Amino acid sequence: MKIEHILAGFIPETRGRDGLALAVLLARQAGARLTVAHVHPPAWPTPGPGKVDAEWRAYITAQAAQALQQARLALADVRDVPIDYVLEADRGSGRGLVRLAGRLGADTVVIGSAPRGARSRIALGSTADQLLHASPVPVALAPRGYAEDHPPAIRRLAVAYRRGPASDDAVRPATEIAAALGTPLHLITLVVSRGMRVKAAEQTLDRLRERAAADLREAARGCGVEVTTQVLEGGDVAAALGGAECEGALLVCASSTTGPLRRVFLGDTSMKIIRASGCPVMMLPRTPPPRPAEPAGSTRGAVPSDTATHGAVSPMRDNCGL
Repeated sequence: MKIEHILAGFIPETRGRDGLALAVLLARQAGARLTVAHVHPPAWPTPGPGKVDAEWRAYITAQAAQALQQARLALADVRDVPIDYVLEADRGSGRGLVRLAGRLGADTVVIGSAPRGARSRIALGSTADQLLHASPVPVALAPRGYAEDHPPAIRRLAVAYRRGPASDDAVRPATEIAAALGTPLHLITLVVSRGMRVKAAEQTLDRLRERAAADLREAARGCGVEVTTQVLEGGDVAAALGGAECEGALLVCASSTTGPLRRVFLGDTSMKIIRASGCPVMMLPRTPPPRPAEPAGSTRGAVPSDTATHGAVSPMRDNCGL
């Protein structure tokens, strides 16, 4: 998965500047170009009486131009990233960004948190909801206040991981993103416990750590990316994720297996992780699984007889490690 053209959605508010800060970091680190877009309401589909329609068109055009001018001012000191500025008309800002990403060939969309979120946390608004249920490219979300307090670079790509179809299929694009950013890859498995400390539970946790490390090493083999693993435990997702190192990190989640292929689709666990994360989060589209190699001597399209008993993974409701 490449990062060559980033599309940043912008509105002239703090959340717009938060998204710009993350977009610039990613573009600078990946050597990508950046397009800043402001999605504004379209004109009325049918002409209004008298001068009303013309006045409305003039008003939204002026407001949109002012919004882009504020984006230019916010990025006036950025000299090492090629930046374009565009306007898009749509009744839904998320839908407008999806359409614009397709038309421009952007491979990543970046926005900021909704305004009601706590500082250093991500809240999901209508724009994020539209993107996280329809985008054909990864969607990155910046926490509230990121523009004022962000690291100089992304230093680690963390992957919320649980062995299964969605997470396994997401490891390959995650390693490609890590390679594009020049960062190590870090596997995080979240274990939600109720504080019970019995010998059997501790033994299970030890086995989970060993299995997680082995799974990611196998998945990332040959990718040329440094891999580390970590099991985080807590009474709920937020408590478990609180043990993660957030400084300079970008957390990656795969889409739910209940969503369509080649689209981002937010699942229940991913939503909890996004809301609990203290660092930016990137949601990947659901990728089709690779076609299995045909065994020697088999007819084309035949299924190996040992598929059901060796290496089979049961589908899971959501993607991220719990």
